[in-house]
Amino acid sequence: MSVHKEIKRITTHTLQDFKKARIKISMLTSYDFSMARIIDSAGIDVILVGDSASNVMAGHETTLPITLDQMIYHASAVVRGVTRALVVVDLPFGYYQGNSRLALESAIRIMKEAGAHAVKLEGGGEIRESVERILTAGIPVMGHLGLTPQSIYKFGTYTVRAKEELEAKKLIEDALLLQKSGCFAIVLEKIPAKLATTVSKKLLIPTIGIGAGGGTDGQVLVSHDMLGITKEFKPRFLRRYLNLYDEIENAVKQYVDDVKSKNFPNKEEQY
Repeated sequence: MSVHKEIKRITTHTLQDFKKARIKISMLTSYDFSMARIIDSAGIDVILVGDSASNVMAGHETTLPITLDQMIYHASAVVRGVTRALVVVDLPFGYYQGNSRLALESAIRIMKEAGAHAVKLEGGGEIRESVERILTAGIPVMGHLGLTPQSIYKFGTYTVRAKEELEAKKLIEDALLLQKSGCFAIVLEKIPAKLATTVSKKLLIPTIGIGAGGGTDGQVLVSHDMLGITKEFKPRFLRRYLNLYDEIENAVKQYVDDVKSKNFPNKEEQY
């Protein structure tokens, strides 16, 4: 673990080395400076500025409404709080699908205006042209297969993907295609653990799982879920390390009580 901590800056090359050395990759989301600084100092390898900001920061039902400008705002705040982790930013819905030129322009804006280190795109063969075009500008691309939240209305549900043989076969093909196109890593979301292990063994690039079992090369969770800031979301794959919702609520209640009862501020807390 100490060797792990000594790395001054995580790069895409570091993640490749981790896979070769069978060192698991840790990844969490962050959307603001304060949280990014805490997560980075704790030794996280990758920080994902996820379009999940649409849900946990803005209160939308899906990831679809968030804009590129909003993603750049969140990403630039995160980058300012980070000294070690690799910062990957989601390209939001509508800024890369079916238009590789727009994809390149969107990725360039994220790198240039936010100072991010890489971008992430959802999908397989259908986004190949966008992936390859972004890579021509020297921008690293992370893939995302399995449950792709930006396609929620196509699937109609957030259930486990690729349980059927045909979909599993396509996922393997898409993973190999993304690797061939030049992706440096792939997120595998909510697919059977056995399939995720198979994909991870077939690929030379690292896989990062969420609800995909322990056979992937790393794991990612939404920090708000892992810290228990969100309460409603309770999938099987989520391990809550804290229950911050209740802790924060109790602290605020105590503050309200102290203000109402004139207990705050006391003599020591004034000038």
